[in-house]
Amino acid sequence: MIRRLSTLFRRAKHVFRTEGLIPLLWQGFTFLAGYFFRYRTYYLYEYTLGQGDEAEFTPKIQDFTLEVVSTNQQADELAARGLDFRLQDSHASQKLDQGAIAFCIFVGRELVHIGWVALTQEAKESLNEPRYKVDFASGEVCVGGVWTNPKYRGRGLMTYGYFKRSQFLKQRGKVLGRASVIKGSIAAQRVHAKFNSRVYAEVRYLKILCWKFWKEKSPAPDKERRGWDSNPR
Repeated sequence: MIRRLSTLFRRAKHVFRTEGLIPLLWQGFTFLAGYFFRYRTYYLYEYTLGQGDEAEFTPKIQDFTLEVVSTNQQADELAARGLDFRLQDSHASQKLDQGAIAFCIFVGRELVHIGWVALTQEAKESLNEPRYKVDFASGEVCVGGVWTNPKYRGRGLMTYGYFKRSQFLKQRGKVLGRASVIKGSIAAQRVHAKFNSRVYAEVRYLKILCWKFWKEKSPAPDKERRGWDSNPR
């Protein structure tokens, strides 16, 4: 709890210093509102891990570094070097404690991209993903919590992060990735299309206080086949 409060306070200071008071108030409001009400429509994807050649997915950016973080001790060591990605994600410490793994890309000391993977049900729950099923015992994994710094969007960081996470998991004997994408997130859908991901379901999620409702249905045939209803860029 103390670590969580400390992280939230540092996150608030970071947002105020870098973005100003209005973004801080808005993010605080949306953070609190999420505990009471949430409505989302998602596509659920599955894809074979380890596809492609790294040279195809190198981002259009210079002098970046990738850090794979699986413990808060590693995160503390990065923070001591000025690379504290937990300032962006107020739940990061909890995610690490529950077994999730963070893939962070930095330019200098600036966080430009982050994505998470979960190898267990407990880790998946820490990512606040929808309640779709992942058969961890059979080599399936969950991928989620992807964010790209607005200053660096459109440079291939999401695609590169997707590839590096897939490569990492394949090397550890995992075979299939599962992920949810908000229906309106065209950029994420395009990235999945580049790796021949398959949409296997469309779901609606509603949360009102402690009540949660989930409705899952099969996708339209063309959506299932191509993963997106237009040609990816």
